[in-house]
Amino acid sequence: MTESADAASIRKWWRTSIIDMKPGQIAFRGEPIQDLIGNITFPQMIWMMTRGQLPDEKQAQLFEAALVAGVDHGPQAPSIAASRMAITCGIGLNNAMATGVNMLGDVHGGAGEQCAELYYDIDRLMGSSGSLKGAVQVGLANWKEKHGKIVSGFGHRFHKPVDPRAPRLMELVRNAASEGTVDGKFAAIGEAVQNQLAEDRGGRPIAMNIDGATAVIFCELGFPAPLSRGLFCLSRSVGILSHAWEQMEQGARNKGPMPTNFLPLYEPEE
Repeated sequence: MTESADAASIRKWWRTSIIDMKPGQIAFRGEPIQDLIGNITFPQMIWMMTRGQLPDEKQAQLFEAALVAGVDHGPQAPSIAASRMAITCGIGLNNAMATGVNMLGDVHGGAGEQCAELYYDIDRLMGSSGSLKGAVQVGLANWKEKHGKIVSGFGHRFHKPVDPRAPRLMELVRNAASEGTVDGKFAAIGEAVQNQLAEDRGGRPIAMNIDGATAVIFCELGFPAPLSRGLFCLSRSVGILSHAWEQMEQGARNKGPMPTNFLPLYEPEE
């Protein structure tokens, strides 16, 4: 039976190459769900859903390492603290997770996207100049003119001068580059940015943080910069869920950001 023009128009309201679903059938990117279940990992599934094809085994291992590294940073992290406070207000785990994920913005958790944009910009500048150091200097100058002096992906309020997650991730990138899994150019860019920032600080070292290190991996693997934020949200949601569940088991009620025997400083307007 020929489909009417109205029916065809309705079907085109949402267009997707991600899933083909009809009664009795589910296929992701052309692959039947029953062929994927038990045969691919969750990181491979994330890659396939966002990129359109499956990664090879080595790509998937490097991708998974980035996801593992960002899962949690403790209750002092705003996203984690928010999820725990939300649970004490009597809401469900999904609500608490949404509360925490919604805290992941440009300053907390979203810096990976901005850092990836910086790396990609430096890569483009290298294409025209051929000099890594020169491209880094111009890229950082452009960044600071647009965003200010704080460079996303570098520096950490707790981990000085080393964020313990970054060296291990960079080691894995270097290993992957030596095997031909990735190019390694974004690892070189990230380290050059770190070195330039230290030089600009009079030689004082500065940490490449989790955002800077995972941005290296996501760029090496070809993910567009905006996906860096979404992928970090997927990673951190594991920690958010874990803390929300732990808080639910502890059973506190209406737990605010500080103990009740402490009150905010009152400063009357002059």
